[in-house]
Amino acid sequence: MGLKDSLRIMVVDDMATSRGLITQALDDIGVKNYITENDGKRALERMAGSPVHLVLSDYNMPGLDGLGLLKAVRSHPSTQKVGFILVTGRPTPEIVSEAKKLGLNNMIKKPFTAASMKQCIESVVGRL
Repeated sequence: MGLKDSLRIMVVDDMATSRGLITQALDDIGVKNYITENDGKRALERMAGSPVHLVLSDYNMPGLDGLGLLKAVRSHPSTQKVGFILVTGRPTPEIVSEAKKLGLNNMIKKPFTAASMKQCIESVVGRL
């Protein structure tokens, strides 16, 4: 069983279309073991009960945004080592700087391709 088969990913985005684009890219690169959430708070609750290896999170979400989710993930012992990739259409220097301070593993800019998503994921978890 390869990394593609064992890797558990959580996709967090408040927009169904964006979640669909991310999961389509995952399907295209052969990663099938993923779950989705449309809310940062719910994602955090779900992770506590069912740990994942990697989070792909939108930045701009109501309530708990991507950076808030990253901060919360890094502050809990059970999730602090989870890989975290921020997905954003506007990676401003301020967002990038704050995300790095919080322990972000990588970032991908929208729109992305399946190939760029694969490269982004592999930089965090290793070769798929």
